Amino acid sequence: MIGLLISVLIFNLIAFKMNKRLLPSQVVQIWTFTIAFQMLFDLIVEFKFNSYWYFEPGVDWAELISRTVLIPPVNMIFLNLYPFEKKVIKKIVFLLIFVICILIYEYITMLPEPWGYFRYGWWGILHSAIVDPVILLFLLGFYKWIQWLDRKQVTIRN
Repeated sequence: MIGLLISVLIFNLIAFKMNKRLLPSQVVQIWTFTIAFQMLFDLIVEFKFNSYWYFEPGVDWAELISRTVLIPPVNMIFLNLYPFEKKVIKKIVFLLIFVICILIYEYITMLPEPWGYFRYGWWGILHSAIVDPVILLFLLGFYKWIQWLDRKQVTIRN
């Protein structure tokens, strides 16, 4: 639990200190999207197939911390650092580096308690290496969609 709480504090401080790109409404939308997407993903992959879990298998109140205030700031950091205006190769390299960082962090979270809080069932680091880029691409698509909606709203007002 100590590792989780320290991570939440650090990721949130970094995310909100470095945020230069996301509007307050976009922060709320990214936060909400992240929680909903993670809950849907975990409902299927974690609970139905027992692939991984936080702390112990099954539902636990402590899991709410990881599901509500750990991953959303990581997504904010990703969106703030993502090289939107760069060439495709730089975008791919950035995505791969970010996924490697996520995988390193995931490995650290598997330390024994009180530092670690994440456990694998049949899921493994290779599964995460395949799924994480796809999830980040969904996040980018969602962000571009809310940007489009914001521009459309400005056009309608004028």
